[in-house]
Amino acid sequence: MFVIVALGSRQIVHFAVTRSPTDAWVAQQLRNATPFGEGPRYLIRDDDSKYGPSFARAAAGIEVLRTPYRAPKANAICERFLGSLRRECLDHILILGEDHLRRALKEYLRYFNRARPHQGIAQSIPCPPESLPQSGRVIALPVLSGLHHDYRRRAA
Repeated sequence: MFVIVALGSRQIVHFAVTRSPTDAWVAQQLRNATPFGEGPRYLIRDDDSKYGPSFARAAAGIEVLRTPYRAPKANAICERFLGSLRRECLDHILILGEDHLRRALKEYLRYFNRARPHQGIAQSIPCPPESLPQSGRVIALPVLSGLHHDYRRRAA
């Protein structure tokens, strides 16, 4: 899984799944996540061999920061997201293939960005809804077939 997390908001900006990530595939994912050359100022990544010359060309104009070897705290926000993804989603689902994984991740990431409070940003939601009804009955919307729930007010 390739994932781009915005550090300030904790929003998952882009994700992609493949069985065998290559330099060209990772470079293409970076281009897909940053259309029209509107990339971030910084990109934190580990020291994996899949970040080769194609990735370096795709990341032109972005200052790439490499995390030290065996230092998970250097990329703590992404590591915390991956831990949450495992604990809250993948540990409870038997994944049947790449397409199944992609669908499960898409639903979980929608929940992660739009409904799940985050401790690191004062229990806020990365992408809060535009407006919420202030009154009405609270309803539970199942996420991942009821593994999690998104609680909203139904307009009166």
